[in-house]
Amino acid sequence: MHSAQELVTNIVTLATLPTVYLRIREELDSPAGSTAAVTHAISADPALTTNLLRLVNSAFYGYGGRIETISRAVTILGIQQVHDLVLAVSVSSTFSVFRPQHLDMPRFWRGSVMRGLSAREIGRSHGMIGAERLFVIGLLSDIGHLVMHQTIPDLAFEARTVATQNQEPLHEAERRIAGCDYAEVGACLMNYWKLPACFADIIGAQMTPRLGGDYVYEAAMVHFATRIAQADQENESSNAAAARIDPVIWSLLDMQPADLRRVRESAELDLASYITMFFPRLGHEHGHI
Repeated sequence: MHSAQELVTNIVTLATLPTVYLRIREELDSPAGSTAAVTHAISADPALTTNLLRLVNSAFYGYGGRIETISRAVTILGIQQVHDLVLAVSVSSTFSVFRPQHLDMPRFWRGSVMRGLSAREIGRSHGMIGAERLFVIGLLSDIGHLVMHQTIPDLAFEARTVATQNQEPLHEAERRIAGCDYAEVGACLMNYWKLPACFADIIGAQMTPRLGGDYVYEAAMVHFATRIAQADQENESSNAAAARIDPVIWSLLDMQPADLRRVRESAELDLASYITMFFPRLGHEHGHI
């Protein structure tokens, strides 16, 4: 049996976030942090600069090509939002080279982007300030599975197989067979990377949002987004997906089954373009994702 800490300790030797991201986080954490220092750190990395400008000028933000420099991006979006985007780009770059046994990577990243887009759309529809951060949290919410399939591939595969055969929740099978589940592993990785506390709290509580502390609603949104991503991957109808969502979640988010279809359609609209933006190498290698 394995602990989440053990798996994360094994993975971080292979998955270290880029220095430029760490410098941006230092600026964000520092009382004396400045937009000029963040701009300088990003601008020193040409590939990151290109990716970031492409993202901020995409339909994702709606500035329509009007942001031409990193300094303007930082000024308009703010350090926190730039931090989140650099984090998303850094993680996609760091992990897209992984080819774990038993895991279909194009399918995995498609599901992750779908989670992110769905979570952001739910946050926006609730009028949440900073809903864009939910995209990044949603994108990272399944990363525990990537860690498990990289470090204990046979046990991760066995848990998935048993859960499917028994029609059992996957996280329960993982705990029984591997000793920990993907939400625990993901939260542990967020803590190890010293990300803002909300990342670990939301990702760790995504299967049981009521345990999310100050982030119960955000955890419920990610939970809801996960159900949508699963429906997408299993070619399940929106009605069938809605039927599998706990009444407590519907009540907590004050949403109706029709909302699931709306959120799903919105996410599907942006899915292909965001896969291309965050995972260009993966898309190129496979022709499609």
